[in-house]
Amino acid sequence: MLTETTAPRRRARAAVTLAFLVHGLVGAAWVARIPQIKQELGLGEGALGVALLGAPLGVFFAVRIAGRAVARWGSRATSLATGAGGALALVPLGLAWDLPSLTGALFLLGTGLGMMDVAMNAQGVAVERAYERPIMSGLHGSYSVGTLLAALAGAGAAQAGVPVPAHLAAMAVVLAAVLLLGGRGMLGPAADVTPGPAGGGAAGAARAARVSRWTLPLLGVIGLCSFVGEGAMADWSAVYLREDLGTAPGTAGLGFAGCAVAMTAGRLAGDRVVHRFGPVRVLRAGALVGSLGLGLGLLARHPVAAVAGFTLFGLGIAVVAPVTFSAAGNLPGVPAATGIGRVTAVGYLGLLGGPPVIGFVAEGLGLPWALAVPAVLAAAIMALAGATATAGR
Repeated sequence: MLTETTAPRRRARAAVTLAFLVHGLVGAAWVARIPQIKQELGLGEGALGVALLGAPLGVFFAVRIAGRAVARWGSRATSLATGAGGALALVPLGLAWDLPSLTGALFLLGTGLGMMDVAMNAQGVAVERAYERPIMSGLHGSYSVGTLLAALAGAGAAQAGVPVPAHLAAMAVVLAAVLLLGGRGMLGPAADVTPGPAGGGAAGAARAARVSRWTLPLLGVIGLCSFVGEGAMADWSAVYLREDLGTAPGTAGLGFAGCAVAMTAGRLAGDRVVHRFGPVRVLRAGALVGSLGLGLGLLARHPVAAVAGFTLFGLGIAVVAPVTFSAAGNLPGVPAATGIGRVTAVGYLGLLGGPPVIGFVAEGLGLPWALAVPAVLAAAIMALAGATATAGR
């Protein structure tokens, strides 16, 4: 039988899980339609690259102000409002008529999703506190499921000949409605209050300030190391398989597919593993798997080994983001949204700058050496993983 305590807690978990799912669906809703948008607007590769900067720039702007929004309105209200706004931004995206309008629509999309990202992670931390055990990995797993479902839906719509404006408008209305109706069970503003520093008093507050001063930057670097790898797998794995190893076009996509599926599976199973072994050991073991798997896959210079390496890398870094955000949101004396926002801002630099850096290294040394950069950064996560133990769990 559900008690008065467990029933709201379970409703809140279901609601925030839905929010993560919707976030993934909105963010990936248009990805399968990129080639058609590019063709219909008459954009070259360079112009499309400029337009694609709109979304990450919007995200980077949003995460820097999200903490203040959550502090004023709470993580529930901010998640619902900005998530619905991000979903509705799909409408102007589908109606874009030239490069500036496409870039502006993507900036709006990135801003809404960036604000929602911080707010829903702060809500996830609040629900995790109520459960008194890890749940963040599963929440991020539902986000990954959302991206996969959106990619499949977009591919199906393209195959069926559904016009881009109609497809994206339908997704916008449905996802905004689903979020607003299904997300109401999230915890209210009272749950966003951050626990005080251990020990209490001035001494405890001073200690918490010292810990936060060095912990938040380290957590940001861990996130950056992970996001560089995620961006590299998305943008460069297929190029490596196709151009360096000579695989067929269909086979070239298996590298990122393996990485994405492994990451999703790892996140869905990650909470039990983190609960049993602790975040530090799990991060170190996962980073070792990711680093060695990718490194050995690249050294073998064979398509099967490369796909296996990309898959192991996805599995190895699967829980890095949820564990890092949970640690940032649980620092004593630091509002959850503030900690998560700062870590996210640093981490997203990896998504912004990682793929171009891989390209520059590939230009000078070759793509195999460039793809070794994420393997090295995964090894760095091993060294920095101790920062996740500072959170008050």
